[in-house]
Amino acid sequence: LVSLLLIGIAAWGIGFGLISSFRVVGVAIAVGIFLFLIALVGLIGAVKHHQVLLFFHMIILLLVFIFQFSVSCACLALNKEQQSQLLEVGWNNTNSARTDIERNLNCCGFRVFDPNETCSSDCFRSRQCQPCAPIIEEYSGMVLRFVGGIGLFFSFTEILGVWLTYRYRNQKDPRANPSAFL
Repeated sequence: LVSLLLIGIAAWGIGFGLISSFRVVGVAIAVGIFLFLIALVGLIGAVKHHQVLLFFHMIILLLVFIFQFSVSCACLALNKEQQSQLLEVGWNNTNSARTDIERNLNCCGFRVFDPNETCSSDCFRSRQCQPCAPIIEEYSGMVLRFVGGIGLFFSFTEILGVWLTYRYRNQKDPRANPSAFL
């Protein structure tokens, strides 16, 4: 479900022109496909009661849990100063995201508006633009808490999946010969 949601959100972002960075969309789609394949491996392993597939599913799901739990905790632990530094590094390192932000939020520049620089915002024509940093920082804390909370929730569902896979993996196959286990 999460994998299909990731792929759908990436397609929606491209469809409405909210995201033009191929890297961001490519990473979201790749992660969605990876999670879908891992879920498929778990499903096939459970249906066929295949010990190796279930073990592989369990280990990969545990690694995904560790990574997702770490990222979720990091999102929840960032303070305003760290958020501001992170946003500035992102602003300085990506041109396509900068263009998207200026166009969507109708602002120019990060901390100060410089009328001598180019900007893709509508307000640039009238030369009365606000800098983007205050607008972005207003929503960044809320978005990081939301993403961190959702990630934390799904990370605990993944650890539940690891536990259930472990429990199911160690059960006898009901289709097997019962006298073979004696």
